[in-house]
Amino acid sequence: MNIIKSDIVIHNLKAEKLKNILKEKFGHSDFRLHQKMIIESVIEGRDVLGVMPTGGGKSVCYQLPALYFEGISIIISPLISLMRDQVTQLSENGIPACYLNSELSWNEKEIIEEKICDGEVKIVYVSPEGVLSNYLLDFFKGLNISLIAIDEAHCVSQWGHEFRKDYIRLGELKDYFPDVPFLALTATADSRTRNDIVTQLKFKSDHEKFVSSFDRSNITYTITDRVNELKQLDEFIKANHSGQTGIVYCLSRKKVEKITKDLQKLGHNAHAYHAGLSSSVKAKAQDLFNTEECVIIVATIAFGMGINRPDVRFVAHLDLPKSIESYYQETGRAGRDGIESSAWMIYGFQDVIKLSQMLEMTEASETYKKSARSKLDSMLTLCETTNCRRNYLLSYFEEEAQQACGNCDVCLYPVDKVDALENAQKILSCIYRTGQIFGANYLIEVLRGSKNSKVLERRHDQLSVHGIGSDKPKTYWNRLLRQLLSSGYIAIKNWEYRNLCLTAKSSEILKGEKNLYIRNKKDNDSNKNKKRNKLAEVNHGRGDLFEELRSLRKSLSSDKGVPPYIIFSDKSLHDMCQLLPRDKSEFLMVNGVGQRKCEQYSKDFLQIIRSHS
Repeated sequence: MNIIKSDIVIHNLKAEKLKNILKEKFGHSDFRLHQKMIIESVIEGRDVLGVMPTGGGKSVCYQLPALYFEGISIIISPLISLMRDQVTQLSENGIPACYLNSELSWNEKEIIEEKICDGEVKIVYVSPEGVLSNYLLDFFKGLNISLIAIDEAHCVSQWGHEFRKDYIRLGELKDYFPDVPFLALTATADSRTRNDIVTQLKFKSDHEKFVSSFDRSNITYTITDRVNELKQLDEFIKANHSGQTGIVYCLSRKKVEKITKDLQKLGHNAHAYHAGLSSSVKAKAQDLFNTEECVIIVATIAFGMGINRPDVRFVAHLDLPKSIESYYQETGRAGRDGIESSAWMIYGFQDVIKLSQMLEMTEASETYKKSARSKLDSMLTLCETTNCRRNYLLSYFEEEAQQACGNCDVCLYPVDKVDALENAQKILSCIYRTGQIFGANYLIEVLRGSKNSKVLERRHDQLSVHGIGSDKPKTYWNRLLRQLLSSGYIAIKNWEYRNLCLTAKSSEILKGEKNLYIRNKKDNDSNKNKKRNKLAEVNHGRGDLFEELRSLRKSLSSDKGVPPYIIFSDKSLHDMCQLLPRDKSEFLMVNGVGQRKCEQYSKDFLQIIRSHS
């Protein structure tokens, strides 16, 4: 009995110490999601896999144990820019951290290594390529290593959406540090990917897995047909996020540059980012993204992992992502501070064809291609669904939703479901009667009764299906083809020519054995879901005070040469407007204000707050 009481006392002391560190260093009063359980498992010495949404506080899961342990914690991070941001942010909170990577000179590395050996550093960031180099392995083996954390751990798995060869060898670290707890963290991993991560990293048998909810309730999801992408994008930004920061994703570099120039002409502060640009141009775009209050980055997925900015208010996709994992990861870069944000996308039938063609032309194994095809089908189903989009996303990640979310375009503006069986039979008949050797555009031409030279040369104007779809616009037939493709009623026969053909399932439609419904799009107004152009948490009614605090934050960040959000997030500024703290003790009650930041900034911020009180 005394032993049990002793264990309870020890557990309570640990819990109190962890909570004190959380408030003093990070300015948070309570843990979020599975943070507490992950941290407690790590400090008990177990290997842990944590799956938490972007913005869910994954970094605290390794930063806090690093401060709790006596030794040094190694954090494996995929990008130099992310390492740099994390170290800057930790330094602002009074936490000694550094990174060892290729951008450092030999002399700089020697100085940092000396600090590490002298115990002046608690957290060391390294790249997956560098951590297994003979030099760093020998260096780390001579130190007291307390924790090894792997960020973006989905890259370890062949089933993850961004598998990277550099990650696959990280399991070898277990051979060098068998008694050190491993912590793997990611925002996107289904059960197969989770199991593969555990296997690849050689986790001990008593390892723990914690999977938080994938629900990002502050994000409004909107998906619509592409009609005039620039006009639609411009209207969406102006109606919902004028003067706010966002990311626009495009599939190709050429499109990135075109959209950037077009947005600039329309008066937007837009900048391009893709792998083909020079290092200096990319660095400038990254710097603007980190420091400007209102900036739009137009990018390929090269602008991805490592985004640490919490106040991105929208993520727009002008092309279909290749999987729901990619879509979730990319849209998750919006609203990491928990404030109302948007995930907006337009797409077309050609996106499906293009992504499918890119996949089939790769030299990947058939096993991988089969998995990738399934992921693309799921992505298309998300776009075509007539039910709550958030519920579909959650179900994809094996999470059960209780009810419709009320915060996606389908819930906010329900569309009519129209019986499309007869029209589906028409288009399947057209595919069959033209020989199953033509692409979508030509088939629609025949259906709508075109008499262009190609149709006449092939005498397809004499077919019974010619003109039987003239009562419907091209956009309708494209939507129906997408739905038939995503449901497996048609397939792509030839990837070079993108020809469509029937499948074994086609007979279910042709014989009328299955019902088929399509969304009835009465108009093409992609911006009918207009937000009120305000933040969900702005209920304090002190907009003038918020702008003054934001101006002060910008001034301080410029003086220190750090991004504004590293001083304080928008959420912290709104909290100040809500609480109106009068002194240091009350300033410490603000979310995100720890002891170090209170000492540094309370005087200036309190002075402005008092003037409004």
